[in-house]
Amino acid sequence: MNKEEFDIRIAEEELVLVDFWADWCEPCKMLDVILDELKQRLPQLAILKIDIDQSEELKKQYSMMSVPVLMLFKKGELLWRINGFLMAPDLEKKIKELTV
Repeated sequence: MNKEEFDIRIAEEELVLVDFWADWCEPCKMLDVILDELKQRLPQLAILKIDIDQSEELKKQYSMMSVPVLMLFKKGELLWRINGFLMAPDLEKKIKELTV
């Protein structure tokens, strides 16, 4: 996904959780299960997965030094970022805190 496509996608959706990941990253693979659980709990949340090895421009734009990185956008505005991940209940709580 290029920068233009990314910008359009995060602006289109009310609330987007972006998962920057890489195929070689074991914690990223563990995060997939957490995001699936979160999607069931928060169906209004769009989840966008970006492979950093395929998106160098976004990797540079957001100064990513490691993965996974989660970012929460509301109508295109960055609300929150974390390097690493949270368990589904903690992630859900954080999202609700930021969007109420």
